[in-house]
Amino acid sequence: MAYEQILYDVSDRIATVTLNRPDRLNAWNGVMEEEVRTAMGAASKDENVRVIILTGAGRGFCSGADMEVLSGIQGSGGASRSNAQVSFDPNARPDFQMRYSYFPAIKKPIIAAINGPAAGLGLIMALYCDMRFAADAAVFTTAFAKRGLIGEHGITWLLPQLVGHSNAMDLMFSARKFDAAEALRLGLVNRVSPLPQLMSDVRAYAKELAEDVSPRSVAVMKRQLWDVPFQSLGEAIADGNREMAGSFAAEDFKEGVAHFLEKRKARFTGR
Repeated sequence: MAYEQILYDVSDRIATVTLNRPDRLNAWNGVMEEEVRTAMGAASKDENVRVIILTGAGRGFCSGADMEVLSGIQGSGGASRSNAQVSFDPNARPDFQMRYSYFPAIKKPIIAAINGPAAGLGLIMALYCDMRFAADAAVFTTAFAKRGLIGEHGITWLLPQLVGHSNAMDLMFSARKFDAAEALRLGLVNRVSPLPQLMSDVRAYAKELAEDVSPRSVAVMKRQLWDVPFQSLGEAIADGNREMAGSFAAEDFKEGVAHFLEKRKARFTGR
């Protein structure tokens, strides 16, 4: 389909969703929201796609909600909502079926390639990705406290999972800007690359996932890892034991053993 505010590309089994309002640092609005959801749905259903990258065009990843939209909210009683409601996995827990929390319900790894500022809602979308690779020039801020707002769309749940309770308090209360080096120290991002090298590094890692590991294994482990904060250790063990039994019966397990013994490249099917 034709998109107005994002770019969508598939190559090497990798779908790349690019927020494309570079003149506004890819500020988020209703059109972008619906188009990202649609593109994620397309990537989720496409059997040729094994990994998804989310990034931004130009100097920024996403500067947060468009200030013109925020200005319009004042006096209107609330934010406008997207009409798009795609169910990516009806079996996923309800927590991952909400307006912005649907990335965990997509059974493919999603990597944020944070090329520049990630603020407010833009930071939230990065946090819902499974991994985050940042350019050395990237800058982050929660932003809400400096707008007279509060932690929305699950950031108060997401952020402590990555950086810990006390660090989350600091970043939420102060709304201060912090750079990629600090984001790496805090555990908010997985890797930092020089800006010109960011996309090549992200794509190289994504290509490894697309070619060298079982998509079935990745899908199950993604679900397991996102479910862990809701589970006790015993529940996680029982869940893992059930899933391991299913893995033993899967084609990808047979292929995993065969390609190792035959010393050849794996040909996983995801089944």
